[in-house]
Amino acid sequence: MRFSLSIAMSPLDQLGGLARAAEEAGFSSIVLPDSLFYSEKVSADYPYTPDGSRFWDENTPWADPLVATASMGAATERIRFYTSVLKLGSRNPVLLARQVNSVAALTGGRFGLGLGIGWSPEEFEWCGAPYARRGKRFDEAIEVLRLILSGDMVEFHGEFFDFDKLKMSPAPPSRVPFYIGGHTDVALRRAARVADGWSSAMMTLDQLRETIGKLKGLLAERGRADDPFEFQAVCVDRFGLDGFREQAEAGVTDAITMPWVFEGHGFDADLGPKVDAIRKFGDEIIAKIEE
Repeated sequence: MRFSLSIAMSPLDQLGGLARAAEEAGFSSIVLPDSLFYSEKVSADYPYTPDGSRFWDENTPWADPLVATASMGAATERIRFYTSVLKLGSRNPVLLARQVNSVAALTGGRFGLGLGIGWSPEEFEWCGAPYARRGKRFDEAIEVLRLILSGDMVEFHGEFFDFDKLKMSPAPPSRVPFYIGGHTDVALRRAARVADGWSSAMMTLDQLRETIGKLKGLLAERGRADDPFEFQAVCVDRFGLDGFREQAEAGVTDAITMPWVFEGHGFDADLGPKVDAIRKFGDEIIAKIEE
């Protein structure tokens, strides 16, 4: 089992320090969330809270995940970065491919692309993307990204995106893995079909165990049972050394965590207590998980 540090909603001037501390403590990756803006009103419920409400407000800091990756990549040497998840539905995949190419090159290939459709109709509409048929558009956008990130001279002629031969340079120094987020059956089938892994939002251990089981079945149906595949999870009811061992037994390969929360600190806590919590987690959990 690997461990990834979520830096969600942390003040932006802390990101470099958090990334360095995580690298030193033995974390595998930094996980970057995505939110384009806070609209005063939304016409859909947030899907990952019981009452559909957002648990952040208009003043909560959100760095662009690709810009933040470039910044933290320059401050570290080994730790990887991935988005969990970047909202592809409201973005143009050709422009996004340019950004991903750059980030992958600047970090020496230490970047993975976690993708979700997005839940807010306002994010689609106010960014000029249609909310209708968003699933089909999302699937085609993934094709576009894969094609351009190959580093070859490519063209694409689809229903939603259309371009003649082009090439972006530099290409990523290594293949960029794609992870798919989402808890619906459609999202799970998509992950089994096109992704290198699946990334959860907040779930209980029982929910994770059930979902990972479904995904393994879907992978087997597609002849992918023996392929490398990551199960990235935010588990809300199993913590501590024994709790993370239970997650591993359930099939989690990458536990996403925020150690300062266990110490009673919030998203906006000072950097010092967060770094202390990261170091403690490294000593008490990461160093001992395989013993």
